[in-house]
Amino acid sequence: MSGDGNKKQFWKRNTAKVPGNIQHVYGAQHPPFDPLLHANLIKAGNKPPSTTTPGKPKKATTFQEFESITSDAWDVGDDDDELLAMAAQNLNIEVVMETANKVIENHSKLQERRQQQMDKMTEPEEKDGEESHEVEEEEPEEEEEREEGAETTTDLSFSSEALPLSDNRLVKSHSEAPVGSPKEVGAEQAALHRQQSLPHRPVIPLVARMADQNTSGTPAMTEREASRLDKFRQVLAGPNTDLEELRKLSWSGIPRQVRPITWKLLSGYLPANAERRESTLQRKRQEYFGFIEQYYDSRNDEHHQDTYRQIHIDIPRTNPLIPLFQQASVQEIFERILFIWAIRHPASGYVQGINDLVTPFFVVYVFEYIEEEVENFNVSSLQEEVLRNIEADSFWCMSKLLDGIQDNYTFAQPGIQRKVKALEELVSRIDEMVHRHMQQYEVEYLQFAFRWMNNLLMRELPLRCTIRLWDTYQAEPEGFSHFHLYVCAAFLVRWRKEILEEKDFQGLMILLQNLPTMHWGNEEVSVLLAEAYRLKFAFADAPNHYKR
Repeated sequence: MSGDGNKKQFWKRNTAKVPGNIQHVYGAQHPPFDPLLHANLIKAGNKPPSTTTPGKPKKATTFQEFESITSDAWDVGDDDDELLAMAAQNLNIEVVMETANKVIENHSKLQERRQQQMDKMTEPEEKDGEESHEVEEEEPEEEEEREEGAETTTDLSFSSEALPLSDNRLVKSHSEAPVGSPKEVGAEQAALHRQQSLPHRPVIPLVARMADQNTSGTPAMTEREASRLDKFRQVLAGPNTDLEELRKLSWSGIPRQVRPITWKLLSGYLPANAERRESTLQRKRQEYFGFIEQYYDSRNDEHHQDTYRQIHIDIPRTNPLIPLFQQASVQEIFERILFIWAIRHPASGYVQGINDLVTPFFVVYVFEYIEEEVENFNVSSLQEEVLRNIEADSFWCMSKLLDGIQDNYTFAQPGIQRKVKALEELVSRIDEMVHRHMQQYEVEYLQFAFRWMNNLLMRELPLRCTIRLWDTYQAEPEGFSHFHLYVCAAFLVRWRKEILEEKDFQGLMILLQNLPTMHWGNEEVSVLLAEAYRLKFAFADAPNHYKR
């Protein structure tokens, strides 16, 4: 067998084990160490020679490139509210896709403005001084325009790369967009001058931060964020919460201040009736700790010791870059939650990957009791009763999530196998070039997408992004079980340029298992969700459209 054949067999043995016997592999946050690949890579000093045309060397992707092609689609205007209103109605695909397009349009148009702004900053200081007075005078108009949203944008793009429609893709590139009128160009320049008066915002460091802020940083509370928070509080203040209205608001993100109560309501853990909530919480929390008293001592019994041992091994591997999860008291909480869930669900038991699904709930419910950042927070400073409440609430909400996707974790994991197959069929329709490229180098979808389904992309995204993603999943009907498929498809196509640049099996596998998302924030997730939303309305009600 050839050397390439050996490497492929090695990857297949170690990345696509038979479902039911999952290997605990780490994603973008936790790069796997592969001795064979490591030896091959350093032996020659680099990767095997590329088949690209001489004279056109492969352009290395940099952090600046990633930063330059991302923006916050949802915060440009009120397009997200339009999108949500339409999601609740039975509309034809053309109208829905036009609205979804507007979200993508605003993203790309704002990015062009930011690039122009960076170019302006390199000009002489005296020119900046002349413009600053002009900027100050136009500030009020800027606020008015931001409230109304950018309605005049015309180009469609999910990334800055040329994406022609002739290869069955849904997204247009900048080069295909109609040229703006002189009036539009003048409006853009005026908007650029106004943006220059805004204060410089710091960049999030490339570590596992959990603050729900954008990649470029955000002020403590913008006027629009304050308005959205007020809307949430009005909906939550009534005697009977309108869950449909709460879902519409939550689709484009939930403010940190109301996220705990909103997640509990949307997951079905708490009733819509406000008077019944306190008694429900007390009853469910007592019920959980009744399970602890009844079952937890059996963890060392012969019948359960293998399950407990695997949980005990996996817990320290959960988000190892975040100090919060390395605290002994937090790990003990996770062990109890996972063990009780496993023995109460014998059809699946504990499967590696379920440990990840506790962390978003735990973080959100810790935020309910603290104001400071949570990454280095010492949970032992909380009262014992508070910690017990966080533990019980996390258990029940994780259980509600898993109830909807349990076939992902039963014997042979049929749910994951179906979803990976559906992902392959969907990608073959929306981007045939990417699909054929992976076929050409014998990359099977199960080898990378198994983890995307098993861990709900938690190994591919920073935890702060997962929390933002789950805001929408909880608001979207069958978000974790159905909408997740379209998010995975949009996520794969997002890396189209990088995928097509890789010219061998080994390079593709390294890329797909270590996608560079550590700098991502709310804005990147919002653009990803907008594209997934559009894919869903194009294909969800017409499954034959993505079958050959």
